[in-house]
Amino acid sequence: MASNDTVLVLGATGGIGGEVARQLRDAGWQVRALRRGAAEEEREGIRWIAGDAMDAQAVRRAAVGCAVIVHAVNPPGYRGWAKRVLPMLDHSIAAAKAEGATLVLPGTVYNYGLDAFPLLAEDAPQHPRTRKGAIRVEMERRLEAASREGARVLIVRAGDFFGPRAGNNWFSQGLVKPGRPLRAVSDPGRRGVGHQWSYLPDVARTMVELLARRDRLPAFARFHMAGHWDADGTRMAEAIRRVAARRLGTAVRVSAFPWWLLTLASPFVTTFRELREMRYLWRTPVAMDNARLLAFLGHEPHTPLDAAVEAALEGMGCLGAQNTDSPVLATNSSSAFMPSSELPVASSAGDHTASVSRSGTTATMPPPTPLLQGRPIEKATSPAAS
Repeated sequence: MASNDTVLVLGATGGIGGEVARQLRDAGWQVRALRRGAAEEEREGIRWIAGDAMDAQAVRRAAVGCAVIVHAVNPPGYRGWAKRVLPMLDHSIAAAKAEGATLVLPGTVYNYGLDAFPLLAEDAPQHPRTRKGAIRVEMERRLEAASREGARVLIVRAGDFFGPRAGNNWFSQGLVKPGRPLRAVSDPGRRGVGHQWSYLPDVARTMVELLARRDRLPAFARFHMAGHWDADGTRMAEAIRRVAARRLGTAVRVSAFPWWLLTLASPFVTTFRELREMRYLWRTPVAMDNARLLAFLGHEPHTPLDAAVEAALEGMGCLGAQNTDSPVLATNSSSAFMPSSELPVASSAGDHTASVSRSGTTATMPPPTPLLQGRPIEKATSPAAS
């Protein structure tokens, strides 16, 4: 196992990749970032290297001497995601095997189907319901095989991302509108159905802490995070309302996300079709058991919900001037549960779509397909059935 403190980050311009790169830099790592069209330069403590994740030789050259490779990359504009995501991973795997490096992947909840719900442990069966989920399962299968052939693997699975710099996710493209004063929340959930959220700096901090102890990890390691469990499907929206009331003096209304419009448009728009495929994650409670993480680290980095929401909204320009230089970081720990999902985005109606995540994201993204506002949700007298 390589034991130096040099790391290559693929996807450092995106949400999770960028956050991990900055936190590793701040922890004293020598950070390299591979980016298409990048100028070869040292900027803000990160060494930027020109190269494409689809180019096996470029990845191999950039990874020489690295102890860790963070694979948080997606195709530019998420075009042709289904055809490109596995070759890109293969290039990272080859580089990790050559260097004896630890390969880090942000995991998603798409790997699982209803047979594994409602509480997901790391060894839960992976029977995906969607095309993207099937690809995610194959990614993890290839990583497990690589762990028997010289590479080491760390997968950290978390819930729906939100944070100051997280751009392609349900929070920033479903619930609120970045760059605009906060006036409304479009909620894709259902009252009474729990949902998992992950504050991006907490996810990155967890990865950094695990990497600091990587000599104690097995060759193939998977951990689930807890993050923020919205037990009744209303707590995230209410947190946004509280922050808006305090910072803006505004009473923000909550509207139902118009799923019916996606149903009508999905035969013609790939983005809408894939969004609709993910609806099951909003209709069924899905939680993740983080007992393994707690046993290994002794805690889980966890920022209080209102502080995390405020930092996210401020970073997205919803509370006035945008300032993301110092995002709020974890101040305590959690022993709750959690899952993970990503919001697909396409630059044109026919594009295949992909994750960010978000979930962890990566390459510079095109303007997202606008999401439509729905009708206000009336106050319920009892939780809706799932």
